[in-house]
Amino acid sequence: MRSDVPDVRALVDALADRLTVSGAMTDPSWREVLREVPRHLFAPPVAWAAPGGGGPYRIDVRKDPARWWEAVYAPGTVVLTQFEDGAADITGEPDEPGELGAPTSSLSAPDIVLPFLELLHPIPGQRILDVGTGNGWTAALLCERVGDRHVVSAEVDERVAAQAAANLETAGYAPELIVGDAASCLPDGGGVPFDIVHVTCGVATLPYAWVQRARPGAAIAFPWMPDFGYGYRVRLDVMPDGTALGRLAGSAGYMMMRSQRGHRSTPVREWTAAVEDFATSETRLDPRLIWHTPGGGLEAAMSMLVPGVRAALFHDTEPTGESTLWLLDAAGPGGPWASVDYVPGKDHFTVEQAGDRKLWDEVEAAYFQWVRWGRPGLDRFGLTVAPDGQRVWLDDPVPHI
Repeated sequence: MRSDVPDVRALVDALADRLTVSGAMTDPSWREVLREVPRHLFAPPVAWAAPGGGGPYRIDVRKDPARWWEAVYAPGTVVLTQFEDGAADITGEPDEPGELGAPTSSLSAPDIVLPFLELLHPIPGQRILDVGTGNGWTAALLCERVGDRHVVSAEVDERVAAQAAANLETAGYAPELIVGDAASCLPDGGGVPFDIVHVTCGVATLPYAWVQRARPGAAIAFPWMPDFGYGYRVRLDVMPDGTALGRLAGSAGYMMMRSQRGHRSTPVREWTAAVEDFATSETRLDPRLIWHTPGGGLEAAMSMLVPGVRAALFHDTEPTGESTLWLLDAAGPGGPWASVDYVPGKDHFTVEQAGDRKLWDEVEAAYFQWVRWGRPGLDRFGLTVAPDGQRVWLDDPVPHI
């Protein structure tokens, strides 16, 4: 072994130990899978490492191998491998990662990947659809668990898919690889349904095609990324009637499925420029509660009660403590918007609302409805996906009158 290549087995075991201690990995059988699928085989020589809670930094295995290996095997670090759908050159040396634009593909952090895999409990021989091949690491983990010929992995980006194929070949795995949007390009597969659908990109609305291609009793695990808030780890079970339902299982954030990105990165000013006429009022509810209430339950309630609304909180650049909550029509500029200004020491806060929906009025009413329900946590909320759409529910998937 070269002097700059560490003991990979020791790195994997240290990673597994840290995942176990944190609770991200509770099934010890995954330790052996991690050993058989070395993570570094799926990391490019130059990338940007984004640790949980920290800003991205450049890693280069040739210039600083120790830093590269540490980042690749850190449990909470995402390795960013593509920006702006490949338009930015990550091998260059910009002063700041922001100069590269938005990240659009990555080697996901182990402490995000393992909880999703554990939701599914894959067993040998089960047929799996893996949506979002990325660098190929999670596809390889699934291959190791159930067998190569049982895994179909789809990637929308041709260059990313080509690199994933090379990575998988190097690691010794050969799943069926598809290039295209998994919401619309799945092969017939001889009519054989999937037992598991594993999704590694954020979706706001689960494509019903994935439910259709799964057998009754199949499991679907995906990052649900509604318009309001951060995102959730969800497992749905496919029912005999063609629906799929399940509860939110925790928080999770992923890069959005390209066909569902919408206007998440569109600047607020485009809403205010498109609809300039607004009405002014006041509220006594501290708008920061909408953004900072912990636990995820309030955000889930907002997704249920106020669909199609995106929220953003901006702090004053000066250390005054002032901030503004923005509420935006997720359909894009030209739709309704609202802003609420928080000023320390004030008892009333200024509200501006534009468009045919009074977004602050709706959000304020939803907040107090959530309080009346007893401030339920995210684990009391769930999703049902049916041919006619997707529905969020509280406590019981069956609506009662």
